[in-house]
Amino acid sequence: MKIYGDMNSGNCLKVKWVCDRLKLPYQWVEIDTRKGETRTPQFLRMNGAGQVPTIAFDDGRTLAQSNAIIRYLARDSDLVPRDVFAAAKMDEWLFWEQYSHEPYVAVCRFQMVYLGKDVSELDPEKVKRGYAALDRMEQHLATSRCFVGEATSLADVSLLAYTRLAHEGGFDLGRHVAISRWIAETENYLGLPPAR
Repeated sequence: MKIYGDMNSGNCLKVKWVCDRLKLPYQWVEIDTRKGETRTPQFLRMNGAGQVPTIAFDDGRTLAQSNAIIRYLARDSDLVPRDVFAAAKMDEWLFWEQYSHEPYVAVCRFQMVYLGKDVSELDPEKVKRGYAALDRMEQHLATSRCFVGEATSLADVSLLAYTRLAHEGGFDLGRHVAISRWIAETENYLGLPPAR
């Protein structure tokens, strides 16, 4: 299996973390999205949307979209709850992450880290919605160790990717005590060094 990804992308790192945690063999193929490497004819044949991550299997099949990829790779592991309703709750968080968290927290980080914007130049609506996402996470984690009960699932892996780097997007996690606890525990679970 080849993983086409960008090590600066939380969406790509989710896939790497799941493979590493489950000891799935893979070859990482670094793709520089800012140099247009996802827009080459060869890449677009694998993924017509021209996005990373994309995985290619030995039999020629490909799969895109980070949460679809990790859902497939971890399908028979302890990262997916056995109870079907708990698994659906995990999926609920996976969909929420891509729709209500990543477009704000990750986009603000991209603008500051890669476009060199100052926090004062960020779109106030994106900042507001980013904090709304973080506040929702804080509220949930104040009464639950993980996003689906007490065991780490793909919901935690998915939400960790950009939450652990929220400070790089100008978000202050100082008031988010439960999130800070959860970040440290999830990083430890995945064998990751603490985010800088």
